[in-house]
Amino acid sequence: MKLVSKLLLHLNISSSKMRPSFIEVDLNILQQNLMLIREHIDNRPVMAVLKSNAYGHGLVRVAHLYEQLGVNSLGVALPEEGIILRKSGISLPILVFGGILKEQIPELMEWDLEFFVLSFEMLNYTEKFCKTQNQFAKVHLKIDSGMGRIGVIAENSKSFIASALDSDHINIKGVCSHLACADDPEDPMTHEQIDRFLEAVSVFEKLGVNTPLRHIANSGGVLYFPQSHLDIVRPGIILFGVYPEPACRRILELKPALTLKSKVSFHKSIPPGFSISYGATWTSKNTSEISTIPLGYGDGYPRYLSNRGEVLINGKRRPIVGKVCMDQFMVNCKYENQKAGEEVIVIGEQCGQSITVEEIAKWAETIPYEILTNLNERLPRNYIN
Repeated sequence: MKLVSKLLLHLNISSSKMRPSFIEVDLNILQQNLMLIREHIDNRPVMAVLKSNAYGHGLVRVAHLYEQLGVNSLGVALPEEGIILRKSGISLPILVFGGILKEQIPELMEWDLEFFVLSFEMLNYTEKFCKTQNQFAKVHLKIDSGMGRIGVIAENSKSFIASALDSDHINIKGVCSHLACADDPEDPMTHEQIDRFLEAVSVFEKLGVNTPLRHIANSGGVLYFPQSHLDIVRPGIILFGVYPEPACRRILELKPALTLKSKVSFHKSIPPGFSISYGATWTSKNTSEISTIPLGYGDGYPRYLSNRGEVLINGKRRPIVGKVCMDQFMVNCKYENQKAGEEVIVIGEQCGQSITVEEIAKWAETIPYEILTNLNERLPRNYIN
């Protein structure tokens, strides 16, 4: 994709003019969503989480918007994401969430990236490395309060925190954990995790030192568990107007900022008994009008939507027929002939009708996160407002 972008630049041709399938991101909606979230959390500090290309919305452009809107810090999954943001001119604190390997620490230090320290081994190595370089690492101590993914188990964290405090080259910026079931406001596990985490971080006060930033609230925590908000919150997918699960209770009037658009590239009438796409998994029972859409699983659109997804054309839902291909799929317009160039809405609104990320996630039997983060760099991003 980088090679394609360089070639287009050399030819002075924009990718949006080349490609009829593209993503449109409304920056005004992103600003409104952030405002609603800030009101909901009583204007506590916000760490905007922009993992996986800002959930498909475009990492660099969205990061610059949030810096302009005054968020306190940014969260990413990978050192590479943080380095991209630094190279683009972002000066906000950036926290790398992922499990860090020893060999990644030099670049984290070089680019002034904060990172999780999630074990005694990593703590000791970081201290040793920074001592040899006469540097100070900005870290967040990761406590496992019940997620079971990374971090020191809460019940064993007292000596871990004490060791970090005794380290001469470790600047403890925060102490954090992650909620496993916060998307469900009725699940008791979230309260249990919060209690474990608060008990673990009480060590700072017992040792007579200032407690660093405490953070545990992901999108579900932000929405449903005010007791998790603590010193700073970490909203991710809700910044973009999408709820973590299709069944989540809508307590904020968040709006989706992303629209996935395309155009009809080809249209034909087919007789009864005519099959469509690989494997001939759909066959017409009647004469049908079939439109081809130049978008496919090569762009991150789920192949699982074969014979089950829908798009909007002229404000009407058109079902996908046959298997989704790498670069194209077909929809059944029944008796309506469509012209090449007709607008297609894959995600978003048209003529009062809408197809949401949550709805697509239901069809694909997955979660909204996967739908958004799968939308890859083959799709140009256009920003409006």
